[in-house]
Amino acid sequence: MATLEDTMWWYRALHAGLADRLGPAGATGGLPAGSRLLDAGCGTGGLLARLKAARPDLALFGLEFDPEAAAIAAAKTGLPVRTGSVNALPFADEAFDAVVSADVLCHAGVDQVAALAEFRRCLKPDGLLLLNLPAYQWLASAHDRHVHNVRRYTAGQARRLVQEAGFGRIACGYWNSLLFPLMLLHRLMAGQDEAASDVRPFPAWQESLFTAVTAAERRLARHGLRLPFGGSVWVEARTS
Repeated sequence: MATLEDTMWWYRALHAGLADRLGPAGATGGLPAGSRLLDAGCGTGGLLARLKAARPDLALFGLEFDPEAAAIAAAKTGLPVRTGSVNALPFADEAFDAVVSADVLCHAGVDQVAALAEFRRCLKPDGLLLLNLPAYQWLASAHDRHVHNVRRYTAGQARRLVQEAGFGRIACGYWNSLLFPLMLLHRLMAGQDEAASDVRPFPAWQESLFTAVTAAERRLARHGLRLPFGGSVWVEARTS
């Protein structure tokens, strides 16, 4: 992850999409300047680095369970990164204006109900929760075993889960939709026997193509395109 997250098309698309949802500095409806944001399950810091470049007006913090990954994230970004679990966040009540968590609730070591309760506890009133989750349990593969994913979600399941945790004003949907047919074909051909994770170097032409396709999808999304399927689920919600 540390080696590839700055260059691999998947991470670049994920991080760009999350940054888009926070809005640019000064944008109407975007996260206001000076807001405190926690990346809960920040891995080796790729998203934090992207947000630091895109939104230098935010106060950014990271939390990561793995000490080695947390150290890499802190060194990469120069930002405060704590070691700890999303099941019991080591932060005070109402400490943050926004919590972003990408592909964390799906992890075997995470109690998704406890984690969402902790996110809500640590968010201020009208605080923003932004999630990314892998889509469709039937799409589980060897890659999920490699990265310890035990849950995949539909948009409806994600909405209900967040609603039951006490969040409101929930919006959700799918992304990585334009490449989804290729993803589905890859899963069907590989089955459960693939020996390696999907996190690996791709040929240069594939990186360029997939980057262009996901960038085009983000542009279309800004104009209101929403397809009812995709490789990932996004969720935006607010505390009451």
